[in-house]
Amino acid sequence: MPPRSNPTLRQERLGTELRKMRERAGITARAAAALLGSNPVQQSAVEAGRSGISEDRIRRLAAHCACDDSAYVDALVAMATERVKGWWEEFRGIVAPSGLDLADHEQHATRIQTFEMAHIPGLLQTEDHMRAAFGYATPNWPRKEQDAHVAFRSRRQQILSEEHATPYEAVIHEAALRLRVGGRKAARSQLEHILDRSELDHVSVRVVPFDSEDFAGAGYSMLYLHGPVPPLDTVQIDTGHGGTFIDAESRLKQYRQRYDRVSTSALPQTASRDLITRIVREL
Repeated sequence: MPPRSNPTLRQERLGTELRKMRERAGITARAAAALLGSNPVQQSAVEAGRSGISEDRIRRLAAHCACDDSAYVDALVAMATERVKGWWEEFRGIVAPSGLDLADHEQHATRIQTFEMAHIPGLLQTEDHMRAAFGYATPNWPRKEQDAHVAFRSRRQQILSEEHATPYEAVIHEAALRLRVGGRKAARSQLEHILDRSELDHVSVRVVPFDSEDFAGAGYSMLYLHGPVPPLDTVQIDTGHGGTFIDAESRLKQYRQRYDRVSTSALPQTASRDLITRIVREL
């Protein structure tokens, strides 16, 4: 099978994890290739995500590296043996690769936590809110282009309503809730939609109010995607030119601590719904 020319972020992550496993054991790429009956070029391609690897070879490498975390090894095997293309592939060439990678990560996440300071989280946005936001950011987009991005984001939201829905926790600052994106009517509808979603058993929405006296996390907006095991967690943060994904162990720990810190400033769920309801009444 020829090497992949454009591996997905998930395929690259698998290769990175295999390289880290090898390096922690003090094994060279040449030695790992010899163990697996391969060659250094092929080993490099695997660790870059450009070539696949079989379950047998992953387990052989893990045993040789004395990796006794069976849950972690099983998760790597699952990543390597996936054969079904995700629904997001329908949008390749339309949505930016980082958007496709985000959908991929969300689909495989075991739990999702997000903090937003100035925006409504994408998984909670109404169509009117999406169109207003897209139109503001890219006013010259053809209607067909906007429709495709709205369809893509709407499809991402299905992970909250599927039979085996993903547990979802959103912490949103009051500032984001008071922005009238799309006008008063659209803003009211958006808040009512958040209230509706917050009633689901697997969805938690909490608000950091303006009058919180200990909050200093305005720059900590993030999307924390939990993997099947903690070493496979991923953080996504937005930049002016798209999303950036973070998976270094020390950075993951840092973002977990930041999220926990922000959460301490948020109201409980019932009080959060009460605050959102008051904002709706003021519109």
